Formats: sequence, C-alpha cells, structure tokens
Amino acid sequence: MLNDDAFRMFELYNQGFTCSQILLTLGLEARGETNPSLVRAVHGLAGGIGYSGKVCGALTGGACLIGLYAGRGRAEEEADEDFRQMIKTLVQWFKEEYGEENNSIDCYDILGEKPGPQSFTAKCATIVTQVYEKVQEILADYNYPMSGGGDNE
Repeated sequence: MLNDDAFRMFELYNQGFTCSQILLTLGLEARGETNPSLVRAVHGLAGGIGYSGKVCGALTGGACLIGLYAGRGRAEEEADEDFRQMIKTLVQWFKEEYGEENNSIDCYDILGEKPGPQSFTAKCATIVTQVYEKVQEILADYNYPMSGGGDNE
C-alpha cells in the first residue's frame, strides 16, 4: 500500500516532474508552501544536471531540500552551523547506498543509460523515495522536522 508521500511522488511523476523537482515539491508541501520558481530552478538538476548524466538529481535535489530547511536565504541569515555536516551525511549515505554498487553517483551510471526527459524509472522512484526518507531523518536529527512552518522569517 502506498503511503501519502509515495502516492504524491507518483502523482508528481505522472505530471512530468523530475527527481529533484519531486523532492523540493514534497519539502515545500510539508511546510505548507508552494514556490514554482524554486521548483522550476531545480529542474536544472534533472537527469544529472541538465540531462548530462552527471551527479544524480535525487542526490542534488536532496541537498537542496536540506538547504530549504537549514540553509541561508537572506543576507542577515546564516546557515545552520551543522548545515555542511548534514549535506556530508547525505552524500556519504548516497555513496554507500548507490555509489559503491555503480562505482559512481552519476545518473548515467546508476541508470545504465543516458537520462532524458522521460527517463524516470522504477529505480529512480526507489532512489527518490529513499533520498526523501534519508533527508527527513537527517533533518529530524538536527531538529528540523519536515512539517508546517516556513523559514525563519
């Protein structure tokens, strides 16, 4: 049975959104927000940075999602003091989970083919789901629950 997040991911995929866009949309929705400009911006991460096949969009999207909660957004702000460690934890986990098996964290190597706009596969769905869960875990570990409440305005 699909949980609400998995069902929403499936809806977003069917609407043509990419790994990074799905992750940021879920993160925004958890905050009770929408931000089409941000979702549009992370489209550049799709298919391993502009469909180049480089670093997986789920990983870079996950890093952006951590940034949405703990990063710096204004001149008068500072990123959370643990922001870099949070990103490092995500990257290390991703390397262990997918990099070792594929000898790479690149989209091309993980999928085994050059990604394109329609290349979201069952493997991608699994990766996006696991990245989302890992980001939730990391954020919770640093007292950033992914629910209601926007940024530190």
